[in-house]
Amino acid sequence: MWHWSLRKPQFRLPLRQVLYRGHLGMALVAIFLAGLTVSLVCLFTLRAYTEHNLALTARSLTFTVEAAVVFGDDSAAFDALKLIVSGDEVARVAVYNDQGRRMASWSRPTDGARGRLEQLVATWLLPPENIEPILHDGTKVGEVRLSGSGGPLTRFLLAGLAGMCVSLALTALGALYLSRRMVSDIVGPLERLAQVAHAVRRDRDFAQRVPFAPITELDELGKDFNVLLDELASWQTHLKTENETLAHKASHDSLTHLSNRAAFEQSLSIALRNAAEDNRLVAVLFLDGDHFKAINDQHGHAAGDVVLIETAARIRSQLRGKGVGARFGGDEFAVLLAPLSEVGDAARIADDILGSMAQPIYLPDGTSVVMSLTVGIAVYPDHARSPEALLKRADQAMYHAKRQSRGTRSLADQTEGKDPRQQEIALVSDPLVLDPTARTVFVGPGPGSDLERMPGSGAAAAAHLDGSTPEKFVAGSDRAS
Repeated sequence: MWHWSLRKPQFRLPLRQVLYRGHLGMALVAIFLAGLTVSLVCLFTLRAYTEHNLALTARSLTFTVEAAVVFGDDSAAFDALKLIVSGDEVARVAVYNDQGRRMASWSRPTDGARGRLEQLVATWLLPPENIEPILHDGTKVGEVRLSGSGGPLTRFLLAGLAGMCVSLALTALGALYLSRRMVSDIVGPLERLAQVAHAVRRDRDFAQRVPFAPITELDELGKDFNVLLDELASWQTHLKTENETLAHKASHDSLTHLSNRAAFEQSLSIALRNAAEDNRLVAVLFLDGDHFKAINDQHGHAAGDVVLIETAARIRSQLRGKGVGARFGGDEFAVLLAPLSEVGDAARIADDILGSMAQPIYLPDGTSVVMSLTVGIAVYPDHARSPEALLKRADQAMYHAKRQSRGTRSLADQTEGKDPRQQEIALVSDPLVLDPTARTVFVGPGPGSDLERMPGSGAAAAAHLDGSTPEKFVAGSDRAS
């Protein structure tokens, strides 16, 4: 069974260095083997040539010393030896008569390292002796014993070794040069591809692309990698869009695209923490639509959705990026103002929102309605110091305003911390009346209220815009919203 180890090796070499070593090693091994093969072939050829020359030399000696051997003249035999074997191919030579007596001999001096080396080479590569008989009229009268010298072979081996070293050095230089070019063609595109991959992994830069490579396979690899990057970039963009969409859906109201209650409460918690550190004010506006249920009952839920969308748009336009608007559900809205310079700023923004609601809201069937808002305001740290308490005080202030006059605003101080839902409230509950000759339904505070005398909101504002009298406005009950 194979066991794959997940441990990283202690030493890792770059691809460029691995290829350098591989190419140089292969080149050196190749030239060494080639040089060794050629040297061995030449050596054996020279050995055969030397053996042949030694045989010829021994045969020549037999003819030269034949007379001296026949007449037993040792001096003549020695002179003949010196005359023929003075070359460097013979190491030792001796002449024997038919009784085995040595008549003459000659040997080359072997003093010094070179002589000993030549003798060693001769011992390894040449036969021990070359024996040729001395014949006289077909009868053997003696013999010549001759041993070759290792001088020529030694010089050839030394020259071959030197030539091999020079060849190896030149081959190493050539292999290094060619290896650099080959490695640049191979490793260069791979390094650029690795750089692009690192940039994508590290910086998420999917705009990076692998450039052209001169090698077909590497160029195809780069093209495939670029296609993969295109797909990853598309997937990343789609994923980012999906995440943003999901995050928006999780934190915003699907109808009005304002923040939902969870996102609003989170923003409020952060704003209160920052306000506590900086000693700043934070205001919460709780807004509730007046008689929204009557609009739904009279015109349908589609018309109610149009009213809610337009209401959210008007709230957003009055904030001008200075606050956070949210829809809590139904016709309940909230606004977060942070940081706040003074309480009067919250009141002014509330008045702007109330004034914007005086404009008619046109419905899909061609009719229009005017829906007022009632606003409660609570300020940190004057009225509460926690998100829940601040929202509760704003809600209480809103119901206090509804009890006094719809379409108005109220600060939390005026509620004295009491829950208006638990108070006994005298309500006026008249049915919604539509003017059959008018195209606008007025929903807001009744005639004679304080808001009626305020242009820009409630019944007076509606009458001002429509050119009619406030009597066209019909008040509803406090819980009819």
